[in-house]
Amino acid sequence: MKAYPFKIVKKPQENIVLQEDKVFTFFDKLHYHQEIQISFIVKGEGKLIVGNTIHTYKAEDIVVIGSNIPHLFQSKRKDSKSHMISIFFSHNAFGDDFFDIPEMQETKAFFDKIKYGIALNAQNKDWKNQFLQLHNTNKFELFIAFLNILKNLSKASVKLLSNQVYKKSLSTHQGERLQLIFDYVMNNFQNDIKLSTVANMVHMSPNAFCRFFKQRSNKSFFTFITEVRVAHACQLLIENEDSYITEIAQESGFSTISNFNKHFKAIKGLSPTQYQKSMILS
Repeated sequence: MKAYPFKIVKKPQENIVLQEDKVFTFFDKLHYHQEIQISFIVKGEGKLIVGNTIHTYKAEDIVVIGSNIPHLFQSKRKDSKSHMISIFFSHNAFGDDFFDIPEMQETKAFFDKIKYGIALNAQNKDWKNQFLQLHNTNKFELFIAFLNILKNLSKASVKLLSNQVYKKSLSTHQGERLQLIFDYVMNNFQNDIKLSTVANMVHMSPNAFCRFFKQRSNKSFFTFITEVRVAHACQLLIENEDSYITEIAQESGFSTISNFNKHFKAIKGLSPTQYQKSMILS
């Protein structure tokens, strides 16, 4: 599934782009770019869509988005700014065969993993220092730091963010339709979302809309909504240890506690209470 193409601005002869975002909300439009993206979340939290899957992110997470994988960050609305440091580069930035030479074999695992997007929580202070010091380097030092980050990511235990490689292309019109749908769901998942309402937004019949969404996301529209709601519930469970599960279910858009428990366990493999305890202990 692809949405809006996004062009990473490079200076002449610049192979590694270093970008620092200190904003109230990260760029939240579904988009993709040729460059591989390695992002360290210094500050902030929210939801992350990668391909056809929904996750949450928080401070000290590292997120890697492979080439041309559609994604968006939806920052949780707060008074303080979010902060992210990102590295953008292309697989052939240093020549077509650079990463295939024997000396670079340690990075092979990295490139195998990122086809699906990967994430890890970098609780080790060395990770944080590596990213925070990137702006204080010259081009050569940045290149060495970049290679060290690739090596560490190749060895790190990570989770895959998506479950397949995306090869389907969309026209601009189709991409605009998907963006409307994603925006509406991300801003209204706490309410009752009617299929007819969303279908009307993109000028399609309900049946045609369901086919359109399934063909381009490999899941039903209502599965997508449920995953967004569960991702939101995960955030609430971590942030509000004293809240009642019933309250969290309602704030996440579930009509009944039994419905919430069923869908949460189906997606996370744990009950909401078990998930909360596991996150507190970790």
